[in-house]
Amino acid sequence: MLTLDKIYHAAFILKNAVNKTDMINALNIDSLGNIFLKCENLQKTGSFKIRGAYYKISQLKEDEITNGIVACSAGNHAQGVALASKKNNIKATIFIPDGAPISKVEATKSYGADVKLVGETYTESHDAAVEYCKKAGATFIDPFDDDDIIAGQGTIGLEVLDQLPNVDVVIVPIGGGGLISGVAYAIKQLRPECKVIGVQAERAASMYCSIKNGVRTKTEVVSTFADGVAVKMPGVLTYDYISEYVDDIVTVSEDEIATAILVLMEKQKLVCEGAGALSVAALLSKKVEVDNKNVCCILSGGNIDVNILNRVINRGLLSSGRTSDLYISLMDKPGQLEGVSRVIASNGGNVVGVFYDQGEENTDINSCILKIKMETRNFTQIQEIKDDLEKNGFCVLSRNPY
Repeated sequence: MLTLDKIYHAAFILKNAVNKTDMINALNIDSLGNIFLKCENLQKTGSFKIRGAYYKISQLKEDEITNGIVACSAGNHAQGVALASKKNNIKATIFIPDGAPISKVEATKSYGADVKLVGETYTESHDAAVEYCKKAGATFIDPFDDDDIIAGQGTIGLEVLDQLPNVDVVIVPIGGGGLISGVAYAIKQLRPECKVIGVQAERAASMYCSIKNGVRTKTEVVSTFADGVAVKMPGVLTYDYISEYVDDIVTVSEDEIATAILVLMEKQKLVCEGAGALSVAALLSKKVEVDNKNVCCILSGGNIDVNILNRVINRGLLSSGRTSDLYISLMDKPGQLEGVSRVIASNGGNVVGVFYDQGEENTDINSCILKIKMETRNFTQIQEIKDDLEKNGFCVLSRNPY
């Protein structure tokens, strides 16, 4: 069973194996609360997962490692197990869903693990890993539903209290629930008045639904770019710990996650993956009460695939009003584009793209559609530009006409 002594023991074992990650005071993220970021995105392997994996492996008996160990993961747990196995000279076989980010797959291989890409989802990959364990006589290292794993993750809670003793709220991402189970248990034992709030992606909200329903609930469809929390079914242990020690769970949209990644990059110079930015997404979208409180957001990981980073940044720019597309219907005659550009420039907008369409059937023969892509500060400025264009006689369309 999980105990505070076990978490302290994990902290002792991990002392020279993992980093005590920084706690950064993020002064420019939210003006209502005193916000701190616990930077597990800067941990070894780029994620908190090394904590639980290393501690679990350190507690295995000789006969449990004879035939090696096996894990299943979308990437971060895989890297944690792979590195911990390498440090302990144990053979590791890692099952990863075939659609996992290439960067995570290659990183896992670089730590010396034998990687097997199986199935399209975590569940399919997990089933294959369990079957492999039976045949090979290997030991399975669960990604979250294990007391040793949870104890290792709980060392983050000890560090939070050491670095920010007067913390009022801790916001924690949830996938399978191992991280928040350990953090919440440690904090509630030592500072019970502190609120622990969990965050899930709306499109991968199995724990949120389970707590609301009062019973473990499987989410049939999981579809989020935050692959680190794409879990269909909560763990048995983690469900019980979260039910008892977590004060509330909120959910955030894909756009809110993308905006959080963008804000962390731009304002804090920190790179987070989707799962790692959930806590800040909840903060920015006002899902958690933080007024005049000392708030710690745990950034659980930074292993975002560069192939999707550009898409995430573009989505974040759109959802925060930093970029916008305008569609303007106007008469096709000289000077029109100049007039539109002048209005946008006078309101501080910056035109970065222009698309011209002479129209379709059943439209005025002299009409055209002008699509303007522009950079802006926020949605307020976008509306000001639209209003000024209307005042100057231009017809701004309310939606994409194509």
